[in-house]
Amino acid sequence: MYRFLLTPRWWGINLFVVLAIPFCVFMGTWQLGRFEDRVQSHEQAEKQPDPSTRAAKPLDELLPVDKVTSGRPAVATGTYADQFLVPGRTLDDRQGFYVLNMLRTDSGKALPVVRGWLPGSATGARVPAAPEGEVTVTGDLQASENSRSDGVNARGGLPGGQVGMISAATLVNLVPYDVYDAWVTLPEAEAGGTGGAMKPVPAAAPEGSGLDLKAFQNLGYTGEWFVFAGFVLFMWFRLVRREAEALRDIELGLVPEDPAAAPEDPAAPAPEDPVSPDRDAAGTPVR
Repeated sequence: MYRFLLTPRWWGINLFVVLAIPFCVFMGTWQLGRFEDRVQSHEQAEKQPDPSTRAAKPLDELLPVDKVTSGRPAVATGTYADQFLVPGRTLDDRQGFYVLNMLRTDSGKALPVVRGWLPGSATGARVPAAPEGEVTVTGDLQASENSRSDGVNARGGLPGGQVGMISAATLVNLVPYDVYDAWVTLPEAEAGGTGGAMKPVPAAAPEGSGLDLKAFQNLGYTGEWFVFAGFVLFMWFRLVRREAEALRDIELGLVPEDPAAAPEDPAAPAPEDPVSPDRDAAGTPVR
């Protein structure tokens, strides 16, 4: 009864099932591994001491920024240069903007330094001037932002003197010097301008180190891949069962093999001959 599984049409169906199920299981297992990695990194981060409480180190010793060095206090010496405002940033459930200054170091590169946060709109805002002369800053190290970072404005079209993303790739196009692929946020508040005292911006956890929405997305994708594998197997069994039942009905004579060859019902009325437009109902030619 199941010899139909060896027909060319069913060979194609069987091949698809044989390839689809292992692929779905592999993808589901991979997504589950991603979720477990995030859980493990989250547990390790909780066991580690707060990075901001560790001893400060020179900036160059902590680069490049990774999950270990993110949030660590970094020390850099230089002179403040260009200043930018970063609009659309939320702090304590209030809308405001960051005050960002470029600290030119002896290496020739500049380190973006977030000196603080002020409420309100960045357009036309008056902010406190940066300290003059050579200064030494100690701030919590952060990786360059990207389009997925919170608060980032990647659409562009901002007024002059404003940036939507704290990133070396963005800032290097606005200043005539090289920029570190990192930035720091000062933990101490500075005296503010018209909006009041600037508030320090807390360092953010490194991307992918916590149980955020992306982690649970990986868990959701895991379930989707396993459900799809089960759906493929279910549909294959259903198609096999339907084909087998159809063949059994044919063998029992319940359904003719060729519907066109089905015997005519003797009780059915005979079809009437069509009347030619040139003859009447009796067949006599009409002139």
